[in-house]
Amino acid sequence: MKVRRSQRGMAMRSVFLLLGLAAVAVALALLMGDNQATFSLFWPPYRFDVSFNFVLFVLVATFVVIHLALRGLSVLRDLPSQARRWRDQQVERGAVAAVLDALSHQLAGRFVRAQSAALQALEQLNGMPSAQWSRRQQLQLLAHLLAAESAQALQNRSSRDTHLQAALHPTLARSAPEAHEGALLRAVRWAVEDRRPETARHLLAELPQGTARRIQALRLKLRVARMSGETLEALEVARLLAKHRAFSPEVAGSVVRGLAMDALRDAHDLSQLQAVWSRLDTGEQAMPELILAAAARLNGLALSAEEPGADSPDWQASDREMAFGLLSAWTEPLWAHLETLGESQWRDFVRALEPGLPHLDAAGLGRLEQAQRQWPSNPFLQYLAGQAFKQRQLWGKSAQLLGQASHSLQDTTLLRRTWCALAQLAEERGDDTAAQAAWKKAAQID
Repeated sequence: MKVRRSQRGMAMRSVFLLLGLAAVAVALALLMGDNQATFSLFWPPYRFDVSFNFVLFVLVATFVVIHLALRGLSVLRDLPSQARRWRDQQVERGAVAAVLDALSHQLAGRFVRAQSAALQALEQLNGMPSAQWSRRQQLQLLAHLLAAESAQALQNRSSRDTHLQAALHPTLARSAPEAHEGALLRAVRWAVEDRRPETARHLLAELPQGTARRIQALRLKLRVARMSGETLEALEVARLLAKHRAFSPEVAGSVVRGLAMDALRDAHDLSQLQAVWSRLDTGEQAMPELILAAAARLNGLALSAEEPGADSPDWQASDREMAFGLLSAWTEPLWAHLETLGESQWRDFVRALEPGLPHLDAAGLGRLEQAQRQWPSNPFLQYLAGQAFKQRQLWGKSAQLLGQASHSLQDTTLLRRTWCALAQLAEERGDDTAAQAAWKKAAQID
């Protein structure tokens, strides 16, 4: 549509031009065609008589000649500046061609040629410092960045740092902000590859606010946080990346889940573990993997505090009660989804709840017994319920459930504990033969 309109406009202008020329031709014909006027010039004692048409022709010709002469003089005066512009244009074209060659070689994996082309572009740019082009600084920055990229690929860190510092010069940053941001991101990536997290953090802090929220910057920030051991910070960044769909849903869930589990395992005390758990969102607090990881870490902190000689003044009786209360609250969502647990999760579930069996209240014991009745053939629930009944000296129920569990359990640790518990129950009954047989089977488990 736009092409048709432009064609119509050109056609209309041509028509008006022809009409104007025709009007001028008619006017000249009317003025000069039948003009008998003469022009007399007196120069005593001489007299010159010429036609008026000839005078007009001489005036027009004189004007044209003077105009052309003035134009010629102007062109002569502009010859030095035109020559200078031509030289600058040739240098600019050469520099642009060298930068394009460097980029092409860089993409093709020819890093030595890419570095040579980038250095050639810099040589041409530095050879005419007085030339001013619209994107001279941007070309210079890109040439330094390509030279640094090639040096990084060639493991020449000194040359890389030299060109990188030149690319990050404030003058170039003001003239080419987008290229400067790219140079900063490259510098962060190289710092990560060199295992220098503090340098990478300093460079990330120099990024503008908008650039720091881009996916590439967030990816680098995630790597820096993981390298520095800042698991909670890495978790927050991973959530942002998942929100921006930087990963597929499966990968995003796996990354967030893994970082959350690392944060829970790295907790050094109860307060830090509570702080980490509180920073998880509702969906994460319902994940079986995270619940079991938090429960395992909580039990680990409680057991380490109870070891002889452990320096744990903060773990008093009230703290232990609070810890087991937290364990009960955190594992609450698992009871509604027991059917979704795999075998390894069942094993972790039993190991998480077993230390708290002495503190289990009547409601918790009833829920455990109800779950065991709902899945009567589940060896993990048989083992857990049998140990709970043993804690309350319900020897008959405990022996029955633990005996059933001993035939189905595959986990060696739980199976050994089962035979040990059966041996203790046999001793309580005074059945030394059964107790010795149970102790023997427990000892034979590798």
